[in-house]
Amino acid sequence: MEIGVRLKEAREAKNISLESLQESTKIQKRYLVAIEEGNMKVLPGKFYARAFIKEYANAVGLDPDELLEEYKEEVPKTEEQEEVQYTRMQRTRRSANTEKSSSNSSLLPTIITIILVIGILFAAWYFLQESMSNDEGNTQNNEEENIIITNPEESEENTSNNEEENTNEENGESTSSDESNQDEEGQENNQPETSFSVVEEGTGTTPESTIALENAGEEVTATLEAEGDTWLLVESEDGETLFTEGMFSSEQSPLELDLSEKERVFFKIGNASILTITINGVEMEYPVDATSKVRQDIWLEINQ
Repeated sequence: MEIGVRLKEAREAKNISLESLQESTKIQKRYLVAIEEGNMKVLPGKFYARAFIKEYANAVGLDPDELLEEYKEEVPKTEEQEEVQYTRMQRTRRSANTEKSSSNSSLLPTIITIILVIGILFAAWYFLQESMSNDEGNTQNNEEENIIITNPEESEENTSNNEEENTNEENGESTSSDESNQDEEGQENNQPETSFSVVEEGTGTTPESTIALENAGEEVTATLEAEGDTWLLVESEDGETLFTEGMFSSEQSPLELDLSEKERVFFKIGNASILTITINGVEMEYPVDATSKVRQDIWLEINQ
């Protein structure tokens, strides 16, 4: 007996229609029919074939792990490929880190030499400036000795008046500058920062979680970036579809969505481990570990 026939018999034994199964598993009806008919090529990929079969099995009361083990020759395999890819990524990162550290070590003597040269040049310039200033001071003293002061009292009064005017101008400028800086700092401190908080953490094979977006402000922009291919659906609570359910790839990234007028938005994600969601420049962390539960449903509550 094929796995699709086994699942179909279990569904009919529980008197569950394809429409009801579609609503409970969030899997489109045409994919459910393809699984029952054993037409795995219709499904989006090998990863989704296994994920959809697990969802189907849970919904009709079968153990998904035992079912996949029993029909392991029939179901597409992806776990070994994922492990090989992950190992390669780790090796690539290690080699990159090694190259960076070696390049930094080779640059260190050069940087020290440059700093020493700059220090020597600065010291030479400083002593040259001191010597020139001393020469100019001696010249000015000689010239002042030859000047005849006709009215010393007027000279002293003009000098004192000029000093008072300069002092008042400097005090006024510094006071206005300090006040403007304090106003700007006060406005920046009064603006609350955008943040996320977990309202409800989902459980089960397909966890459904709720996250609150605090201090979002009037303009709310979500940016979605994928490192590969993932299944995606984005829609608001009022029924507006922001991203039609289907495959979302790295070629479509980054995708920007305007959520300014929305109160609740639903994200259905097929492979959360490769999808990054950023809102108003702040990255949203998944409530459930994306490496262990790649299939996740998330409700985002926007609090402006």
